[in-house]
Amino acid sequence: MNTETPLPTARERFYRRERQSVPAARSFTHSALTDWGMADRADDILLCVSELTTNALVHGVPPGRGFQLRLLPYDGGALRIEVHDSGGGVPAVPHPDPGEPGESGRGLLLVAELADKWGVGERDPGKVVWCEFAGR
Repeated sequence: MNTETPLPTARERFYRRERQSVPAARSFTHSALTDWGMADRADDILLCVSELTTNALVHGVPPGRGFQLRLLPYDGGALRIEVHDSGGGVPAVPHPDPGEPGESGRGLLLVAELADKWGVGERDPGKVVWCEFAGR
């Protein structure tokens, strides 16, 4: 008798280069988390989705293109989030001066603090920026 619970199916969606793509990606992720029963870290996950998709729109998606959001659940309630874009460059966590009043440029700093892991992978063209949240 098989008592293992099957893993939820990965979900993905393509978004165009437009402002409403960020809240749409957050809503898509919220629905998946609800369906999968992954409410434990939903606020952190949704904030990371917002930051990664915003970065893709601002820095990684040339005009006329878009980005792909992938949600990949793993054993034990773990989740990997991937944002695929066709832009160049390698994102890095900034090291802002604490006295600097900057209002932007801290998205990856938030992702690095909230997620258990994050990184950047290659694709042709562009890159994949990802983060992972450990399960229960």
